[in-house]
Amino acid sequence: MDQRFEGQPKAEIRLEGRRLIRGEVTNDWGSQLIWEIRRNGEVAATAAARANESYEVTETAPGQYEVVLRMFNYEGYEKDKDGKYTKSKFVDISNKLTWTI
Repeated sequence: MDQRFEGQPKAEIRLEGRRLIRGEVTNDWGSQLIWEIRRNGEVAATAAARANESYEVTETAPGQYEVVLRMFNYEGYEKDKDGKYTKSKFVDISNKLTWTI
C-alpha cells in the first residue's frame, strides 16, 4: 500500500518568550514532524514536534536564529553511499520565525 501525499501540510507557529508553539497541522501526512532551529544559517537543533505542540528554546549563544516546522516527505528507499535518502526529504510546512540573541 502506497502512502499518499494529498495536499500540502500547513501549520502556524509562534514564539511566546522562549517557547515555540505550533497550531494544528492541516493535510497531515502522518510522517515525522520536527522543529528545526538554525543559528546563523546552520542547524543548531532539531526536536520532535508530533507528540508535543510546544518546544522550549534552550539556545543562548549570540546570533541570528530562525525556526520552522518540517515534515518528512517519503518518496522511496533509495539512499546514497552515506546512507542519506536521495528522493525522500523534510519539507517546510510552517511560517518561519526569526529573532536575534
